[in-house]
Amino acid sequence: MEAEEMVRDADAGPNDNENEMLNVGQEEQMEEFLGPQAEYNEEEEERKYYRRKRLGVIKNVVAASVGAMIVYSVYMGLLQMQLILHYDMTYREVKYSNLGLEDIDHKMLMGINVTPIIGLLYTPVLIRFLGTKWMMFLASGIYALFVSTNYWERYYTLVPSAVAIGVAIVPLWASLGNYITRMAQQYYEYANYKEEHVQEQKKPPKGACHSYIIIFHSVFFIIFHLSFVFAEFPMSLVLNEYLHEKDHILCNVEYCGANISGMIPGFNTTVLTNLPRSMLLIQVESVLMGFAFLSMITFLVLCGAAYRPTEEIDLRSIGWGNIFQLPFKHLRDYRLRLLCPFFVYSGFEMLFAVSGFSLSYGVCNLGLKKLWLLIVVYGLSCSVFSSLSLCLLRLPRWACLASGAAVHTVLLVVLMAWSFPSKKPEYLGALLTISVLWGLGTALNKTGVSSQTLHPFGHAAASMLLLLGDGASHGQRYAPQAASHPTAEAQGQRLPVPGRGQLG
Repeated sequence: MEAEEMVRDADAGPNDNENEMLNVGQEEQMEEFLGPQAEYNEEEEERKYYRRKRLGVIKNVVAASVGAMIVYSVYMGLLQMQLILHYDMTYREVKYSNLGLEDIDHKMLMGINVTPIIGLLYTPVLIRFLGTKWMMFLASGIYALFVSTNYWERYYTLVPSAVAIGVAIVPLWASLGNYITRMAQQYYEYANYKEEHVQEQKKPPKGACHSYIIIFHSVFFIIFHLSFVFAEFPMSLVLNEYLHEKDHILCNVEYCGANISGMIPGFNTTVLTNLPRSMLLIQVESVLMGFAFLSMITFLVLCGAAYRPTEEIDLRSIGWGNIFQLPFKHLRDYRLRLLCPFFVYSGFEMLFAVSGFSLSYGVCNLGLKKLWLLIVVYGLSCSVFSSLSLCLLRLPRWACLASGAAVHTVLLVVLMAWSFPSKKPEYLGALLTISVLWGLGTALNKTGVSSQTLHPFGHAAASMLLLLGDGASHGQRYAPQAASHPTAEAQGQRLPVPGRGQLG
């Protein structure tokens, strides 16, 4: 036996024993790697995963809100500065006398405010073809196009870009409203990932997402209404240095308030002390252009997809005819038709705040140099009081609408009876108080309309109805008008359509 073992040892290689030891060690490591891990907690890892998903949803909501706020800050700031410059007679004669552009503002505002009326016809098709996120990105690019055309002011640049903005307004707000609502639905799914209907990707129970929808839209309005504040930066930082004092601008104005209708009687047609340098205006427009590009990047990079890839495939299975008919089918809902007056009023009351009240009561008494103060106070008030919509988590949905209507009714009665002499700075406190209270009513109205409209396919219909009341007061050419500024979005639960998809 010993001789046989010696023969086998002689035949074996020099490293065979070491290889056997290595194989044993590798098998132990493999079993340790593939076997159950004592430190791995599957439930904890799943909880961390969905927590990251929820944080991503919050990031998407904030990014979409900031992007929309930047877009409208740039748009309203540029439009306000443009209207004030174009009102000055000297500026028009020097700038446009040889170009024949005296009525360019009227044509621009017509393009911005008339075009959205047909938005209901193409909005669903555009969003179905491009998707929610890409529609927001494209619409913000059209606003950037409007800014770029101000480098070369001609009919063939300004008017087409204004019409393009009118075309993009309804798709922008329809996609924004749907995106915020969809993020609320995703947050519900990630917060309740253990529920059976979530795991099976079935329709959630009725009203399950309402609280998240209210919270997310409240966050959106809080951020978005700051656009009124940032829109005043070009005027307060640049244009105010070139404006006359109120004694010159209001030299022939005697009374303000209820006695005025339309243009301010006696308002001076020369509001600029001297014309701003062309290079300064180009620099301001370049800064605004940079922020317009920033909004595009925000939508593109920071906003995640609204739908999963499988849901996007479902969307493509919906016929074009069905997509086209959806908004009109929703208009058959009597609840949406009952909200039509609120949509129309929503546009007019904001227009009154930034043009009617600001001009007939603010500018008429304080001059153009203090105009920015009224708008900033109004914007801050809208932003702060938008948080009151969180009360809808405990109160009926109509509470915001009723409260906003009550506040505005009282203010309208006061304003209709209030007339006072011009150039009296002691009325500044009263004017600021009215701005704050009107902002309170605006915030309650916008959030109330948003909480009432519970149809995802009603976004386009609701946005178009809102824009019907968002006309511009074309006669007041020096006003800081935000004529095409809709702020109510339709929101709601997921509605099944052919192919188990939703309109994005």
